[in-house]
Amino acid sequence: MPHDVTLIATFAVGFVLAFIFGYIATRLRLPPLVGYLVAGVVIGRFATGMVATNAIAGQLADIGVILLMFGVGLHFSVEDLKAVRRIVLVGPVVQIAIATAVGAAVVMLWGWSLGGGIVFGLCLSVASTVVVLKGLEERNEVAKANGRIAIGWLVVEDLTMVLVLVLLPALAEALGGRVPGGTQGAGGKQGLS
Repeated sequence: MPHDVTLIATFAVGFVLAFIFGYIATRLRLPPLVGYLVAGVVIGRFATGMVATNAIAGQLADIGVILLMFGVGLHFSVEDLKAVRRIVLVGPVVQIAIATAVGAAVVMLWGWSLGGGIVFGLCLSVASTVVVLKGLEERNEVAKANGRIAIGWLVVEDLTMVLVLVLLPALAEALGGRVPGGTQGAGGKQGLS
């Protein structure tokens, strides 16, 4: 009976490259995360079609996000969020709004549409939870007050972005984007999709 081993081969090559590049990054006194990112670029650039297909790569990316968020959840509890709620329930939302407005204003000067500017600004407004968490772990600051505030801030950012990602397709046409099967909005040359 023939077996399709594409997923297993992708995992194997990915782990081997992550180990090699993580080791090289460590030897260069860089965080292993830098090596893992380089391994992902290498496997994505040179192995597509040989090992990984676009469908498998997308599924692996989803699994990776799930595992990363699970890891964040292991380090942070609802009680931790309650302890820093005065800062983290308002601060991230204000920071996202300001960064989105500044990003949108800048790219609108470049001739982008309002919708494209908002998406660009949203992309600039959030930090990588995993990178910050790794940095806090390396400095043993996860359990300290500043560490809890940083993680709480990032968790609220992530939850806000989930809400934005749910609402963005519904608002795409109103913001000048293209909806699959729909019409081009009146917002200009640059679309959201």
